[in-house]
This record gives sequence, structure tokens and C-alpha cells, in this order.
Amino acid sequence: MSNEQELLRLASQRNPAALAEIYDTYRPGLYRYAMRLLGHASLAEDCVAETFTRFLKSLQKGCGPRDHLQAYLYRIAHNWIVDLYSDYKETIELSESLHCEKVPEEEAAQHIQQQQMRKALRSLTPDQQKVISLKYLENWSNEEIARVLHKPVGAVKSLQHRALASLLRLLKDKTDEQST
Repeated sequence: MSNEQELLRLASQRNPAALAEIYDTYRPGLYRYAMRLLGHASLAEDCVAETFTRFLKSLQKGCGPRDHLQAYLYRIAHNWIVDLYSDYKETIELSESLHCEKVPEEEAAQHIQQQQMRKALRSLTPDQQKVISLKYLENWSNEEIARVLHKPVGAVKSLQHRALASLLRLLKDKTDEQST
């Protein structure tokens, strides 16, 4: 099986082979995406599991995707991550701080940089977060991102430009704060 339309048709019938192929195909990318945004393996696994659970529930209700399966799955994952951060932001930041104290100096410095980048990414709008994550972490094309966001390619480019400018400003401000 390789045709996405056929795969979706079979998945909507809850064909085990089609569902397994969808899982095997998209799980690694969804995990990388969640891991980069969350920074915790167990949370990334939870995100992937919840993404596929929600996908299966939508199929059972007969309202799953008809096309653009990859975009549909990434949208579910991103929404789950946004919900997680809005519900548990303080808990996650505290656990990241505690984890940071347990690692050697080089790893601690790298971990702090990763925290700063994640924090800067979280300060962007949800659409900007998606554009940056999909473009630079998942290597998606602007056309693929446009399908996920349901926006024209020009809007994706504009979001990308504004997001990069915001990240640069946020990270520069953070660097300036640390040097004073």
C-alpha cells in the first residue's frame, strides 16, 4: 500500500494493515516533532499515542481526513502539545529545571540552550510555531505547511519571516540579559 487516498479509504474501514502502515509511516516523524517541542521522551510518546487515538476516534465517527493525512496527524499532535502547555506549563518548567541540575556542565549548558529555544518557540503564535517546527525541524516544504494551516503559500512565507524575526529578537534579548 502506498497511495494515501487508498490508505485512508481502507483506514476508514478500520483495515488493520492500513492502520498499521499509517502508524509505521507517521509515528517516527510525529515523535521527532513532539520531542523537539516538548523535550521529554515520555511526553513525546504520550503525544504520539494521543494523536493516533484521536485519529482512530475520528475514523470511528466517520469524520476523519479524506486527504492530506500527514497534515491531519500533525495538526492533532500540535493541538495536543498546545493544550498540554496551556494546562501544565508551570509543572513542565519546574521538572525541566530539576532535570538540568542532574547533568554534567556541557550537557547542562546545552539543556539550558534547548530550554531557551523551546521557551522562545512557545512565545510565538501557534501558526508561527507550526511553520518553524515543520519547516526547520521536519524539513517540510512551504506547500505542505500551507496544507496543514489551510493558508496560501504566501501566508506561510510571511508567518515564517515574522516567526524568525521574533525568535531572533527573543534570543538576542535573552543573550543581552545574560551578559549584563
